[in-house]
Formats: sequence, C-alpha cells, structure tokens
Amino acid sequence: MAIIKSVGDFFGLDIGSTAVRVVQLTKNGNNGWTLKHYGYAPIDAKIAEASSVEAKRKLSEVIMTVVGQSGIKTKTVAIGLPSSKTFVTVVDMPVVSDAELRSAIKYQIDEYIPMASDEAKVDWAVLGQSLHDPSQQEVLLASTSTAYAEERLEFVESLGFDVIAAEPDSLAMIRSILTPGAKEAQVLVDIGELSTNVAITYGDMPRLVRTIPNGLSTMVRAAVQNLNIQDDQARQFILKFGLAQDKLEGQVVNALEVTLDGFASELNKTIKFFQTRYPSTPVGAILLSGYASEIPQFGQYVSSKTSITAVNATPWGRVQVPADDQKLASVSAEFATVVGLAQRSIK
Repeated sequence: MAIIKSVGDFFGLDIGSTAVRVVQLTKNGNNGWTLKHYGYAPIDAKIAEASSVEAKRKLSEVIMTVVGQSGIKTKTVAIGLPSSKTFVTVVDMPVVSDAELRSAIKYQIDEYIPMASDEAKVDWAVLGQSLHDPSQQEVLLASTSTAYAEERLEFVESLGFDVIAAEPDSLAMIRSILTPGAKEAQVLVDIGELSTNVAITYGDMPRLVRTIPNGLSTMVRAAVQNLNIQDDQARQFILKFGLAQDKLEGQVVNALEVTLDGFASELNKTIKFFQTRYPSTPVGAILLSGYASEIPQFGQYVSSKTSITAVNATPWGRVQVPADDQKLASVSAEFATVVGLAQRSIK
C-alpha cells in the first residue's frame, strides 16, 4: 500500500476535507528539500468524500486545475488516505526473517486489524527491536479497506496519473513534522478540519498512532452553539482570539471549555498509554501542527493540561521555500500531510 519503486520524480497529492493540496520537492542534501512546485485550492466539504458522479466530476476539475496551475509536469503521484479510512498500529512480533514475518502477519491480521482480512489491504514495516522486550521486534501495520483503496486509486488514475504510493495521512504527517535525532519521545499533534492526528515517535520512528475524532469544525460548532453566532464568525474568533482570556472577555475560550477538556482528556490518555507501554522512555515535547499551531495560546493550554512543553511546529522545517510567498504563508500550516507525502524516499 505504501511502497515506492524507483520511478524518478513524483509529487504528493492530499485530497483533504476542505482543500486539495499538491507539493513537489527536490532533494537538497542528506536531510533537506527544496520546494519545486505547490498548489492549493479550497473545496466544498460535501464533495471531498462524496461518491456521486457529479461530486467526482467537480473534485476532478479542482485537482486538475491545482496540478496545472502549480507547474507540476510529472504524472507520478503519491496520495494520502484519510485517517477516517485507515487504521495504524504498532505490534510486537518475533524476530524472524522477512519471509517468515510476512507469513506470520498474513495469518494473524484478524488479531491486529479491525476488519475482515479478506476485505483489508495491509502494509507493514519493521521498526526494529522492541523498546520494552528485547526478544521481540516492533512492526508498524497500516490498513484500509480494499474497496476504498481501489476506489480512490481508480479515481486518481482516471485523471491520467500513475499512483506509486497510497499512505495514511497520519504517517505522512509524521515525516514532515518530526524533529530528527530527538533524544526523547515526541508527541505530534496535527489538528485538521474534522479530526486530529496524534502520533508519538521515538528514535525517529512512530511508536503510537491514533486519530481523535475532533477537529477545528468541532470547536466551531461549540462556539456557534454557546455564543449564538454564525459559523464564519465563530471560525474567525477562534483563529484570531484563540484561547486568550483577555480577548472578548474570555468568551471564546469559555465557549470551547467542554470541547477543549474532551480533547485534552484524549491526548492525556494517548500519552499515558505510551508511557505505560514504554515506562523508561520519557516524553520530551509536544509538536503542534495544522490548526493546533494556528489557534492563539493553544500551545499554552496543551502544556498546562499535559505538563509537557508544547511548541508550534511546521511541515516546512526541512524544506527551502520562497520567503516572500504570501499565498503559501497564509495556508502553510495545512500542508503537513502533502509535504510528508512529497518527502517519501524513492526506494
């Protein structure tokens, strides 16, 4: 599902819930890139996952326009798969050869994946020796339904593209946000429109990956209900005033209190699960991306609720981008998935 063969140039395509994003990078040194092309266009959330012929036609037009205007010429693409359509987990397995491991996974998929094995498309990668049981090795498993994978693949290829990889958004996000070489575990939090991808990494490898089914739209609904305002105004208030008690007399943060407490609870559960599994592996920092880095004082809130330092991160940390591109600057925080896709190694 997520294996790239030697194919030369390719670009990343993220068909998000509210926007289509494309990025093509060129390698710059051992661990850096230069932005070659990018594109962005908002879409109606109703057509992003709709299956009707008309919705697919509209989505096709947006994708082709974005790719065309970006200047991308290659037809080779790596695509993201929404977290709502994928499942990612890390499991312990015996240290055996790849062939034996492949056979073992094949016969134990039902134990690890929450869907029937004959209806799932599964990929895996060995992370290395288990951090809590040296006699075992940790294996990352990623799955999606075969029906969805084939439908998405057919749709993108019908536009004239050659899909060389399909990867869960949560894994692509890790690649772009991760701070390489960190000595402690890192918690990566990327808030999107409908949900939040959370991953905990150690040794530059994902050790826990999950999705919290709350995103910016959840906060917007809470503000609309509690402040009796319209959606657009609620979104504007959240992104402008954030969680500041001294703005609008604290009305925004107070309106979001229950929603934020629920989010903090889920985040703490995730961190506690990691610390239970890896008791000798300390968590050093929480890296905030997407809307988590855009909402004023969100980092301070997360730090206060988790007792772990939270800092804003950027998916462009290892990518050289034009300093004067205001269009990109206005939406750059939304690019974690697609930059991660474009950073895939060609193996």
